[in-house]
Amino acid sequence: MSHRLYLVDVFAERPCTGNPLAVVIASDGLADDAMQQIAAEMNFSETTFVAPTMESDGGYRVRIFTPAREIAFAGHPILGTAWVVRLHLARDVRPTVPLNLAVGQVPVMFESSADGAEAAWFLAPPMALGATCSRERMAPALGISPEDIEAALPVQQLSAGTSVMIVPLRSLDALRRSRLDLGAYAGLMAEGFPPLVYLFCRETHHAGNDLCARFFFEAHGVREDPATGNGAAFLGAYLLEHRFFPEPAFSLRIEQGYEIRRPSLVLLRARIVDGAFEVSVGGRVIPIAQGELL
Repeated sequence: MSHRLYLVDVFAERPCTGNPLAVVIASDGLADDAMQQIAAEMNFSETTFVAPTMESDGGYRVRIFTPAREIAFAGHPILGTAWVVRLHLARDVRPTVPLNLAVGQVPVMFESSADGAEAAWFLAPPMALGATCSRERMAPALGISPEDIEAALPVQQLSAGTSVMIVPLRSLDALRRSRLDLGAYAGLMAEGFPPLVYLFCRETHHAGNDLCARFFFEAHGVREDPATGNGAAFLGAYLLEHRFFPEPAFSLRIEQGYEIRRPSLVLLRARIVDGAFEVSVGGRVIPIAQGELL
């Protein structure tokens, strides 16, 4: 049986930018192995598989696969899948689309900006701050010097269904020079640190943006993500925890993907509410193609 297939660019300001995503409407219950093979065939950072009908709690069941494995939570697949569900599965156009993921139900909200462009937003699940790593140990795995890493902030692991290392850098030049070397990183992985590294700095390519980021991850070798929603969500919690800004609430524009010619824009809102972190990530979704997966 064929399955409907949609390709979209997420966190994109125009077509063929942002992070590409394949969304498959799994109409007859694909086996896990088949989903993994399709994700490897698509070869995007993630491919999602969504059930065609709403579940009793009002959400749509979604599974997320990289080319190498299934994961529980990732940002741009959430936003892109919700956009497809809203346009092609839901019976009416609604401002919120709930998705049922391995980490629980995640609602995706749609908002129009002053210029008429629509952005999709998700509220991140609770995130846990984990172990820290010294600059001296992280720097060789990234091909940079310890002095390139910001001394006033920690290199730290954060988790929510998946885990990421947050690495604060001192300059855009250090960000450009960074590369993840899995061989040099092996000792850290042996201690439980994940091969997913989110780097950021204050310096940006464009004056209208607030931070610049890169994200490296392991999937049959090292890959770089053009735009990383879950990384931005982790960053929001990290910035709140370490008082990066003096205010208890902030809204940011995070640029990413310039080094791999996929410029992207990730929107981030973060605040402390009743002592807890509330982090939302948003961006535009642009349709690219649709058809059938045979």
